[in-house]
Amino acid sequence: MLVRRAFFGWLIPAAFLLPLWMLVGWIVTGAGGWALLWVLLIAIPGIFVWQLVLTLLVRARGTVRAERAVSWWDVAGFTVWHALVIALGFFVPAWWAGALVVAIVVGLGVFWLSLWQLWSEARPTRMLLRTAEGVAYLPPAAPAASADAPEIIVLGEKPRRSAS
Repeated sequence: MLVRRAFFGWLIPAAFLLPLWMLVGWIVTGAGGWALLWVLLIAIPGIFVWQLVLTLLVRARGTVRAERAVSWWDVAGFTVWHALVIALGFFVPAWWAGALVVAIVVGLGVFWLSLWQLWSEARPTRMLLRTAEGVAYLPPAAPAASADAPEIIVLGEKPRRSAS
């Protein structure tokens, strides 16, 4: 639960720190001018917006809000995606293009995974409700008629016809 809660807290700062890492990585590695152009125009805004979209999708789920923890699927998806984004910040020409393609595919996969989890949770088939305190609640079932309960019969009166 500690790891899942840590990821819950990391999602919003990641939207700011991952794009910042792309700029810092460009400075540290001394990548060329074209890399700076790519970082400023595509990477920083793209990573920022995509991370915010993913964060909103994850936080839209009721169980994430109630437990203040993401699912294990989220942990796996975000770990891989964030590791690829961090790897892109090193600007190693030998594997950079391949890592970019894989990062885009994994980012899209995390998006669809988040949508799938949101859709699965939003279906009305769940009977168990969760509260912020973690207490489960099932609405009470309608009382069944017992065998020894007296039967109640209601008779309606017919209106009289007037004798005209």
